[in-house]
Amino acid sequence: MATFPLKILTPDGIAFEGDVVSISCRTICGQVELLARHIDYCTALGMGEAHLKLEDGTLRSAACMGGMLSMLSGECRLLATTFEWADDIDKERAERSKARAEAELARKDMDEHEIKLAEARLKRALVRSSVASRRNS
Repeated sequence: MATFPLKILTPDGIAFEGDVVSISCRTICGQVELLARHIDYCTALGMGEAHLKLEDGTLRSAACMGGMLSMLSGECRLLATTFEWADDIDKERAERSKARAEAELARKDMDEHEIKLAEARLKRALVRSSVASRRNS
């Protein structure tokens, strides 16, 4: 299968650099998958799972939170606010974060801003928990 160069960057540095068959991730408009020879493309990232397929067939999953995804002249760049490989996520910690966010949302004395923050924390915990449950092979 055809491959293309991908570089994943975070504020902490390079999370991945190499050739891939595809990358799939959540954008602000929905899920997108890029393959080799994709047209030039640029979009903002949402909060969700990212999946890479390597040339040898290996699938890698990660939690990806915010940033930008671009494909320009056949080279792909993903600049993420947060990018965590499945193997690096502590599932128990993610489950505790989920429980805290759910308890927060159950409170009746929250204003609209507090509710939105708690919903974002819950969504982040759900994504991290989901990704952690599918360890990379």
